[in-house]
Amino acid sequence: MTINIAVTGAAGQIGYALLFRLASGALAANQPVSLRLLEVTPALPALDGVEMELRDCAFPLLREIIKTDDAETAFADADVVFLVGARPRGPGMERKDLLEANAAIFSAQGKALNAAAKKTVKIIAVGNPANTNCLIARANAPDLPDSAFSAMTRLDHNRAIAALADKTNNPLSAIRQVMIWGNHSATQYPDLHHASVAGAAALSLVDEAWYQNTYIPEVQQRGAAIIKARGASSAASAASAALDHMRDWHNGETAADDVLSMAIVSSGQYDISPGLVYSYPVRTSGGAATVVENLPINDFSRARMQASEQELIEERDAVRHLLP
Repeated sequence: MTINIAVTGAAGQIGYALLFRLASGALAANQPVSLRLLEVTPALPALDGVEMELRDCAFPLLREIIKTDDAETAFADADVVFLVGARPRGPGMERKDLLEANAAIFSAQGKALNAAAKKTVKIIAVGNPANTNCLIARANAPDLPDSAFSAMTRLDHNRAIAALADKTNNPLSAIRQVMIWGNHSATQYPDLHHASVAGAAALSLVDEAWYQNTYIPEVQQRGAAIIKARGASSAASAASAALDHMRDWHNGETAADDVLSMAIVSSGQYDISPGLVYSYPVRTSGGAATVVENLPINDFSRARMQASEQELIEERDAVRHLLP
């Protein structure tokens, strides 16, 4: 059966890095792929070029490419949706301005998802501010369940694992139970209190000062460091993380001794305000993502989890007047 994959902002850098992997079958091995590519009208000529390249790759599993500037057309019968396109922050733009600009985009896309996507659809918001963009889309799709919506903190999760592996001189496969709490922003909390490296407690292998004063801020600020270094934001790594997120959610099985990080609609787990799109440790199985509950949370962690929650509350309140 063909899997219908919609990608917004498909001609942008992240979309470009993502599409060729999706067309190759990397999301669902051996399953034919229909790509539904959404762009703003002025970018449709660039999207023509992307389509040419996709076809020139002669991917055996790629059955169909639909290009459109109409969201309902892109989302029609979608199984999986990558909400990549978002308004970037421009010169002189405050965060509130950015939130309001994206509220208009994601409100419309939420309505289109509600009208056209399958009720079993899986949606990931990648475009920033991802958590609140996801919240806006969810608020405008009343006929879809909370479980259909997610935002990407897998990029932060991958960064956190890579940094710990590098610090301890271990392969990535040795790392378990690193988790990201909260917002995909500089308030996110990369938590190592439950993590292990080759079976040993992660925090027994690193200095506490390094963890608090170097590791946490470096993971939080990695995106800014990449922008400073290359003059552009993360694209290939963001696309790779979005694919990781959706592949594990769509058909993955998380190991019993590990977790993934995924921003989902909170139902109050760990005393986080219900309705916020908040990153939790999850395990995936059978196409569902389930929060790992009853982890002990110390005061250090709780303070950072709450700080990220407060930022998400402020973001929600900044656009509340635009929500249904």
